[in-house]
Amino acid sequence: MTSAAAVVMGNMIGAGVFTTSGFALADLGDPTIVLAAWVVGGVLAMFGALSYGALVRRMPESGGEYLFLSRAVHPAAGFMAGWVSLLAGFTAPIAAAALGLQAYVAYSFGVTVRPEWIGTIAILAAGLMHGLRVRDGVLLQNIAVGLKMIVIGGFLVYGAFALPDLPPSLAPAPAFELGAFAVTLVWISFAYSGWNAAVYMAEEVSDPEKTIQRSLILATATVTVVYLGLNAIFVYSAPIEMLAGRAEIGAVAAEALGGAPLKRAVSAIVVLALFTSISSMIMAGPRVYAKMADDGLFPAFFKAGAKSPGAAVALQTSLALVVLWSTGLAQLLGYIGFTLGLSAAATVGALLKLRLREGAERVAIPGYPWVPGIFIASTLLIAGFMAVREPLQAGLGLLTALVGLPLYFFAKRRAA
Repeated sequence: MTSAAAVVMGNMIGAGVFTTSGFALADLGDPTIVLAAWVVGGVLAMFGALSYGALVRRMPESGGEYLFLSRAVHPAAGFMAGWVSLLAGFTAPIAAAALGLQAYVAYSFGVTVRPEWIGTIAILAAGLMHGLRVRDGVLLQNIAVGLKMIVIGGFLVYGAFALPDLPPSLAPAPAFELGAFAVTLVWISFAYSGWNAAVYMAEEVSDPEKTIQRSLILATATVTVVYLGLNAIFVYSAPIEMLAGRAEIGAVAAEALGGAPLKRAVSAIVVLALFTSISSMIMAGPRVYAKMADDGLFPAFFKAGAKSPGAAVALQTSLALVVLWSTGLAQLLGYIGFTLGLSAAATVGALLKLRLREGAERVAIPGYPWVPGIFIASTLLIAGFMAVREPLQAGLGLLTALVGLPLYFFAKRRAA
């Protein structure tokens, strides 16, 4: 369970938590409301983890949403989810983590090379680590995640005692706007999105029916507490005017609390966190494509080999590099959160379909029907607000999913 939980925590604690609150403060203007959004996001992530845990108990195989929707709904639905995983589930988040990493490195350490090269090195290093030997990659991943959690814990303790008594803001408190809050939840859902990471490699852990569910719940609860602590320090470390709209909000907060030395120390923590996030996604994502290759929907050379799905890892690494060099962080956050939210809602909907078809004894769901029902309804409501306020990002998300349908029929015809 340790390795599975480490993959989940490594996947979750990435670009979102270290960048989102700066954008959220710019939109919401109130630190308390920003923290409330992180609480709501954590509750929804836990409901999702409980639902996915029930799915793994019913289908203890690797493949994630692709597997669940293929088996419970239709292979076409699974293929669309796998296609979404390829682009919005892993490729875009890997690029987003690399973009966040290079922003912190450039801001705190004065690196003068073109920033994209920093992210490129991180992605290539993770790809090599997981493309050669599974055991070595998992060991390095566990060590890195453990170190990351220790140093983040140290920063939380320091920040709790170092927070200043800020003078009241001269600007009037903004009126609460539900649409802006919902868009913030889309960004925050990206920060929490790794809660499902362990399901992509269920076949590679012992006793997955129990291990995966426990690792999802433990890791999600731990990360939620860490997120609330980190963001409380971030948003209360300095006046809103210094923090709003800043992607590197963690470094700005650290500088306000402890000057340049703490800024560099915290940035080093963030760089480690973002690298382990990149590493976790490059470990988990290719298992989806290997599963699709097993089912004849991807070329056969993407199947997992004796040691690692090397070809799938190479594909994931290459696509992430393309996105890294062609877009920016702000554009990715909304697209990823919206698209992955719809995919997760569809997958939990498949769980409810299994429950109705096979009965409560075979498909046991914690907190049924409230846990899966609230997760689906809330996710769709948030996505609706996102579509109204940010139609371009939402449209790209829908297009990503819909393109998977003709690709499925093309793949089926080719395999026939």
